[in-house]
Amino acid sequence: MESIRALHQQLVNKERSAVELAQAALERIQALEPQLHSFLQVTADQALAQAAQVDARIAAGEPVGLLAGIPIGIKDNLCTKGIPTTCASRILQNFVPPYEATVTQKLLDAGAVMVGKTNLDEFAMGGSTETSAFQRTANPWDLERVPGGSSGGSAAAVAAGECTVALGSDTGGSIRQPASFCGIVGMKPTYGLVSRYGLVAFASSLDQVGPFGRCVEDTAILLGAIAGHDPQDSTSLKVEIPDYTQFLKPDLTGKKVGVIQETFGEGLDPEVGAAVQTAIQQLKALGAEVQEISCPRFRYGIAAYYIIAPSEASANLARYDGVKYGTRIEGDNLIEMYTRTRAEGFGAEVKRRIMIGTYALSAGYYDAYYLKAQKVRTLIKQDFDRAFEQVDVLVCPTAPSTAFKAGAKSDPLSMYLVDLMTIPVNLAGLPAMSVPCGFDSEGMPIGLQIIGGVLREDTVLQVGYAYEQATEWHQRSPQL
Repeated sequence: MESIRALHQQLVNKERSAVELAQAALERIQALEPQLHSFLQVTADQALAQAAQVDARIAAGEPVGLLAGIPIGIKDNLCTKGIPTTCASRILQNFVPPYEATVTQKLLDAGAVMVGKTNLDEFAMGGSTETSAFQRTANPWDLERVPGGSSGGSAAAVAAGECTVALGSDTGGSIRQPASFCGIVGMKPTYGLVSRYGLVAFASSLDQVGPFGRCVEDTAILLGAIAGHDPQDSTSLKVEIPDYTQFLKPDLTGKKVGVIQETFGEGLDPEVGAAVQTAIQQLKALGAEVQEISCPRFRYGIAAYYIIAPSEASANLARYDGVKYGTRIEGDNLIEMYTRTRAEGFGAEVKRRIMIGTYALSAGYYDAYYLKAQKVRTLIKQDFDRAFEQVDVLVCPTAPSTAFKAGAKSDPLSMYLVDLMTIPVNLAGLPAMSVPCGFDSEGMPIGLQIIGGVLREDTVLQVGYAYEQATEWHQRSPQL
């Protein structure tokens, strides 16, 4: 599959039309969806109409941006005006938003062509896209395995070439972990860099929208298009957004790379560890200075996260009660209607997290759990702050293992541990990216996680790009 820049050249040189690109993507979706189930909704008519508008602009001699005419997938927890947005939950099965999310509006303005809404874990709660109420997405490298989660549909669609790039959201690793499992690039930006207006909230202090691409440059282009201040999001940062592609240089001379020593040890698949260590040697060969860094509180991230995130979810998901929008199951009185709507509308994992969160916030437990978790969060952030006084980026495995078989992790705890390496980054609000760095003996992709300081997307992208250009992992694609 070709990069954004290559497709853009073909469009402006009139070698191909945007409608042809859209048709090619839609035909591939039609051919692969019976196996993959990446999309909850395919927006063919809209995609062709958007593509035709781009062609008209090119024909009229108007200049078009890099994303004009590029087929893109959108995670189905981002509101799209007039197009169902379900969050892969029965409770929002028939919900059609009356407004557009800021990020999707920016992409529409840039001329990107939305080919559909991608599958996810219900309300983005999960690490395998198995908690979706509607379908199980397969990993394009092995259809019996999961694509990761919660943005599994977006990751699988990009890996399989159903779209060029896609948007996901990342609360505890939901972009980076599926990128690792599917052998593509995925980035979680600094908290506040990208607007959350129109992103259906899961855990408001952790959620961040971010890009998927098959290469670092595509990811950088998409990030540049969605980043920027939004007055409709109170957590949005007022910062200048640079052209991220200018930082993509193949040399790392003078860059300092820290290896988080706590991420190598018990629970890490030996093949993943070996691939990441080889990648670290490659960074050295590119001129980077490499040193070990200790983040002693890193391992407490998962415990703190599974109090903070469910607590925020418990508050955010209180709005789904059958009164204003979404599914409504009638009862004899108001309380019965609430109860039946939520009992039938939410899946098991979402109910589990609402209950954990409601318990952690209840009187008598608030200080013992929620407050303590927030204090641990501060300590984790301090570890990162100290590390970035010594190095430019931190590296570690993106996930402890490669993609597992569907149904293999039936107990919640083993599923939660999949996000061991990614969660601390969300707690600290930092930018991080997963880039492909190898395959295990069963042919499944392995990801290297590159973490930067606050608003240091430029450095993360530079290190990722230099590594990518020196290796060929990103050039491999699954044979479907």
